[in-house]
Amino acid sequence: MKATIQSQGRQFTVSEQDVLFLNRIDGAEEGSDVEVREVLMVGSGAEARIGTPFVEGASVTLKVLENKKARKVTVFKKHRRQGYKRRRGHRQHLSVVRVESIQAG
Repeated sequence: MKATIQSQGRQFTVSEQDVLFLNRIDGAEEGSDVEVREVLMVGSGAEARIGTPFVEGASVTLKVLENKKARKVTVFKKHRRQGYKRRRGHRQHLSVVRVESIQAG
């Protein structure tokens, strides 16, 4: 069974046992379960149910495998012939999650 969920302003089409990299989920420790109720579509083919905007009663359970940081992103700014150069960077905080179950409701 497939489902399209919305999490943190982004949409993902997932099936069971898929692994996702999401922005850090607040308050979610490693090994804990997170339930997403913002399900836009559940099912596939002729049995697909599409919500307006969300499917009532549907939910997706995610298990947090790891909280970590992504690779470093370097931001470099330069104005040509002006002697202006700035270099900054950051590492995004991520949560690695696995889709445990999809309930159609």
